Amino acid sequence: MQKSQSNSQSSKRSLHKRKVSFSQILIMSVETLWGNKLRTGLTMLGVIIGISSVIAITSIGQGVQKQTELTIQELGTNVMLVQAGAARTGGISQGDGSASTLTWEDAKAIAKQVPAAKSVTAYLQRGAIQVVRGNINISTILVGADLNLPAIRNIQVQEGLYFNQSDLEAAKPVAFLGSTVRDKLFKSGEKVIGADLRIRGKRYTVVGVAESKGTMGGQSMDDVIYIPLTNMSAQIVGNNALTGVAINGFWVEASDPDQLNSAQFQVTNILRLRHRIRPPILDDFVITNLVDIISTFGSVMGYLTLMVGAIAGISLVVGGIGIANIMLVSVMERTREIGIRKAVGATGRDILRQFLTESILISTIGGVIGVGFGVGLALVAAAIFNFPFIVPLWSVGTGFTLSLIVGILAGGIPARNAAKLDPIAALHNE
Repeated sequence: MQKSQSNSQSSKRSLHKRKVSFSQILIMSVETLWGNKLRTGLTMLGVIIGISSVIAITSIGQGVQKQTELTIQELGTNVMLVQAGAARTGGISQGDGSASTLTWEDAKAIAKQVPAAKSVTAYLQRGAIQVVRGNINISTILVGADLNLPAIRNIQVQEGLYFNQSDLEAAKPVAFLGSTVRDKLFKSGEKVIGADLRIRGKRYTVVGVAESKGTMGGQSMDDVIYIPLTNMSAQIVGNNALTGVAINGFWVEASDPDQLNSAQFQVTNILRLRHRIRPPILDDFVITNLVDIISTFGSVMGYLTLMVGAIAGISLVVGGIGIANIMLVSVMERTREIGIRKAVGATGRDILRQFLTESILISTIGGVIGVGFGVGLALVAAAIFNFPFIVPLWSVGTGFTLSLIVGILAGGIPARNAAKLDPIAALHNE
């Protein structure tokens, strides 16, 4: 009898000492989650939405930023834009380029006097110009330009020709169309070159069509008509400058990207001299180079993407709260099971590990599915809106790490509560 009692006590001691391996805990956790598939799936939903939103938003932001940078770089990394100052109406600024502080003569002087300038092209632009062909009536952007524009702005001729020196000197009514304007005014197969248009009621003859340049900043660069600067000044705008043909601005191409800053310095000095501007009077013109634009745009897009991504990350917090809630309910429902396991030898540490493993499994599997959804959404968006498909690895790593942290934090308290349950009280629980 004594021997039997001794064996029983020895068996209990060995049972209490027996450790549950991690693989056993993992299998039990998987079985538990699989046995409650609907609940597990709904619990994962918050994590899936949070992770996929973060990855999709950061990927789309990076793709849009890259596409815009490529578009800007197509204009040349060694060019700068010089615009007239801003006109004011009723104390309200009309924006850079709206005043009449620059003339075509300024642009010609820059071309001659700035050693670092390879080429200069002046422009005069007006928006919402009515264009009519037959019974088709559209509104578009009209640009008066000189002969250097195609080279500096990388505009290629798709059909016909760009207007020539004779057209410019004689202020002839000829038009060079952007591809979007051509598509709006002409049906497929119709003869475009030589056709007549009416721009603000005046007849113009189409001499050529430009290749598509796509969009920049969400705006089409093909919804435009180019006409000789001289004609634009005389027929559309009217020469309103005292010292020459007023322009909105001009583009300067530096001889080399390294010469861009030198060219900008020289252009500033020459214009201040020509306009008799002395300190402390401010410049009546604004100079912007494309390198600055790319840098500024990249910074703005970076901050914007991070901000929106952080907002999307709030979904992860909601997902974590959902996991914590479900785990707390699970502990309450399985109190008797916990009591039985403790009665047959499971330690509080084993219970803690099991509930924590379940919580981490939910968040980890949700994170993997969320990564897949996020990458898929980014891929679809890139295909639809035609920008580069870029998935930043840091967003995948950050999203996955966050999901893991959410699982540990959300499951920690319920797991600790389960581990602290008294086995006798748990067995009496109904």
